[in-house]
Amino acid sequence: PGVALAAGSSQVDQVGAAASRSTTTAAAVVTLAAGQSANTTLRIVEAGNYPTGTCKPTATTFLQIFPPGQTTPIYLAYKSTGCASSSVNLLSVTVMTSGTGG
Repeated sequence: PGVALAAGSSQVDQVGAAASRSTTTAAAVVTLAAGQSANTTLRIVEAGNYPTGTCKPTATTFLQIFPPGQTTPIYLAYKSTGCASSSVNLLSVTVMTSGTGG
């Protein structure tokens, strides 16, 4: 999936860089039958770990999530502080796998 921090109310905009994608596991198509689940792991680094001038801290209100193969995002309420600078990557996401994870 594609994931980024976002902010706004009537119009929501991405804040900073989108999540980098882990290459530890090769991506593969996950086909689900009704009632089955898939999962991914999202890692979020604390924006406060970066110098203010490098990060440009910005309040965020959502996770912007693009399900695999989709171009329209889903917004999940998530209050945080992101980095407006796209040179700082706070997020990383793994490939989708079947099951509920562990």
